[in-house]
Amino acid sequence: MATKQQSHNFDGRTVVTFESRMADSMIRMIENQGGKPVSAPSMQEIPLEKNPEAFQFAERLLKGDIDVILFMTGVGARYLLQVLETQYTKEQIVDAWKKTMVVARGPKAVKALTDLNVPVTLVVPEPNTWREVLEELDQNEKGVSLEGKVVAVQEYGIPNDSLIEELKRRGACVVQVPVYRWALPDDLTSLNYAVDQILDKKVPVVLFTNAAQIQHVFKVASERGVGEDLRTAFNDVVIGSVGPTCSEALIANGLRADVEPVHPKMGPLITETARRVADIIKERENPSIKVNSSRERCDAVSHEALSNSIFMRACRKESVERTPIWLMRQAGRYMKEYMEVRNKVTFLELCKSPELVTEVTVTAQQKLNVDAAIIFADILLIIEPLGLELRFDTGHGPVIEGALESEKDISQLLEVNPEESLSYVFDAIKMTRSALPADIPLLGFSAAPFTLASYMIEGGGSRNFEKTKTLMYSNPQAWHLLMEKVSGALARYLILQVKAGAQALQVFDSWVGALGVEDYLKYVFPYSKKLIDAVKKELPKCPLIHFGTGNPLLLKHMSEAGGDVMGVDFRMDIDTAWKDVGREKALMGNLDPLVLYSSKDVIKERAHHILNQVQSRPGFIFNLGHGILPKTPVENAQYLVDVVHEWKV
Repeated sequence: MATKQQSHNFDGRTVVTFESRMADSMIRMIENQGGKPVSAPSMQEIPLEKNPEAFQFAERLLKGDIDVILFMTGVGARYLLQVLETQYTKEQIVDAWKKTMVVARGPKAVKALTDLNVPVTLVVPEPNTWREVLEELDQNEKGVSLEGKVVAVQEYGIPNDSLIEELKRRGACVVQVPVYRWALPDDLTSLNYAVDQILDKKVPVVLFTNAAQIQHVFKVASERGVGEDLRTAFNDVVIGSVGPTCSEALIANGLRADVEPVHPKMGPLITETARRVADIIKERENPSIKVNSSRERCDAVSHEALSNSIFMRACRKESVERTPIWLMRQAGRYMKEYMEVRNKVTFLELCKSPELVTEVTVTAQQKLNVDAAIIFADILLIIEPLGLELRFDTGHGPVIEGALESEKDISQLLEVNPEESLSYVFDAIKMTRSALPADIPLLGFSAAPFTLASYMIEGGGSRNFEKTKTLMYSNPQAWHLLMEKVSGALARYLILQVKAGAQALQVFDSWVGALGVEDYLKYVFPYSKKLIDAVKKELPKCPLIHFGTGNPLLLKHMSEAGGDVMGVDFRMDIDTAWKDVGREKALMGNLDPLVLYSSKDVIKERAHHILNQVQSRPGFIFNLGHGILPKTPVENAQYLVDVVHEWKV
């Protein structure tokens, strides 16, 4: 079979992680990068249930005596609300928060506040340290001076004395609101074991994801009388630090950060450390060898490697040495690694966790050896920012509460601000981009306007789309208003996915096959075109795949609506598809997903049938004619990839 792609990884080295809350995710990501994880949770969060400072803050808040609230963490915002709800109603607290200037330190705090419908005035950008907090406050577009203002700071773990001092220096009256504290775990067995392994020089790599972890590790070592020995032993260890605050804590303890990722997240930390560990060890063994920093390496390599990747060249209709392949829904229920994650969280919780999204996205790409990754998300995530409630019922799929029934319902849809309401998607893209090999492009995606509108009207999936077509035919004014709203929101969402780190985009019109040609041209075509034109105007060099399914007669008209690559479903052959769309377009498709339920002989025969139609024509990407199905044997999907890779164009 085809040789698997090679990439820098831990290469079997032992990697110690002191992460607690996300310990399982760290273990899986280290294993995915070829490491042998040693998990030594070093802290536990203890909510301050008897918290006089929190209730003193609440009294001042309800009196209107708080001007600014700085939320330092998402979990802290939730804990604070839980504590205050023991004496006040949730509505009282949330309404009071809405009347202040709210500052959120990073995407997790934004997410917690957005879930409560609390408007965020300022969002602190990466790397989310106290310095960025101050810069954002100093340079805010609202023109707010801190002189004489009462600023409440939701603290996490330990007070940030530097931040408090700088706020006071700017004339602010600071109200410190502790919410929880960090303590050592009740069971120190694994932490002591990790310390022993480092002392015995059996650990080449250590990862720190929180400054308090460093304090706790040395506290345990010092109580055993081996603190200085441990400090010396760390000289022979490659140390990864999640971000600047963690690196400062290392320096304060006489250590140094060998790797600090561009994005201060767990995924990039693991990936960049894995990529650099061999070079760092080599440089220590031979100081005359100088290797670039992780940031220099990423900047120098990634753009050229991605641009010249086989997938991106095929999108541009350039000649390639073999046919590229990826599979729609390649990260999903058919893969045991995915199910291990899903058994611990709901589908929406998974979608909203950048660390878990990174894990399942990268795992699928690596396990299948495909030529592109697609960010794990759902086409309906944008429904919540539009003002509707979304849930996923086991066995029934998505359910949208408050489905649209009238023009009034449509007019009341919210204006989408993707930077805030969908920040978790962009964080996941940033993290996943850092975690993928340098030559593997990452696709972002969205629904097409018709598919999204149909879900919002039907309240979920549908067989005949009675409600959708009834609105479309009986109230065209309402229909066109809805399509205007969703096409504009989707365009902004897609553009921001690329700015976050995606290399290409796909627009899914999963339900468009319910329409005939006449209805498509009248009710849908203008809005698909509007969406694609808006994206291409902003991102002219970003490949966009336009995919629909169900009615082969629509392919020609969908091609006219736009797209650099047209996705072809399994209901038509590639020769016919290329005649319909013209030779200037690239194509992607189109094996029936159910072929993967059959034998390897049948898989090979059907794949070769498609490849024989393509021959050496440039601009073809192999894929399924729709998403991979839940009961697909993983080994059959891997076999298909190998068959396509072995075919010489």
